[in-house]
Amino acid sequence: MLAIFKREMRAYFTGVIGYVFLVIFLAVAGVIFAYTTLFSMSANVTSYYTMMLLFSAIILPILTMKSFSEEKKMKTEQLLLTSPVSITGMVIGKFLAAYVMFCAAVLFTSLYFLMLLPYAPLKFAVLVGNIIALLFVGAVFISIGLFVSSLTENQLSAAIGSIAIIAAFLGVALLAALLPETYAIRFVLEGISVFSRFQGFVNGYFEISSIVYYLSIMGIFLYFTVRIYDRRRYN
Repeated sequence: MLAIFKREMRAYFTGVIGYVFLVIFLAVAGVIFAYTTLFSMSANVTSYYTMMLLFSAIILPILTMKSFSEEKKMKTEQLLLTSPVSITGMVIGKFLAAYVMFCAAVLFTSLYFLMLLPYAPLKFAVLVGNIIALLFVGAVFISIGLFVSSLTENQLSAAIGSIAIIAAFLGVALLAALLPETYAIRFVLEGISVFSRFQGFVNGYFEISSIVYYLSIMGIFLYFTVRIYDRRRYN
């Protein structure tokens, strides 16, 4: 697993994808920060992290689109399958590499809020809640991206497919909002919505059920990815 992690991290920076991801992430985060805080003269962090969640739904599939699809395209997939690393270790190694990239970008851009301290008080519990929520959501998005990348050798298809699945997880919150509160299906839709679960964290509430939800969705898509490669190894 560690060998795969190092290999992936090296690949991010020997190619262009790592630099492109970081530059775009930092630039867009800066624009969103300026729009939601500086221009509006507000220290409310919730708007910033909500917009960053929506942005992550697009940028993370771009980060993960080559994770497995490029292995197929470059004919190096068989080398991975016959290496001494387990399938689970291979998948987790690739996941951790992408997740470390995301975490580093999120934590660095969160330092932007330190600029507001001389001018307005910050609710650090809310700030930490928003950061943790975004990191959990990012883990889910990355696991989805890896799963879709394992299905195709076309990187563009992997990115589009990942965005479509992520959009479905986000979109059910909008569908739920259109239904009357008395409908049981609304409760179900809110329960499976990534966005609805996010709202508790951004208000500073740490709900165990939401943490279990995010870890479960992440685990399910990583498990699916492992199963896909288990089948390929023995076929």
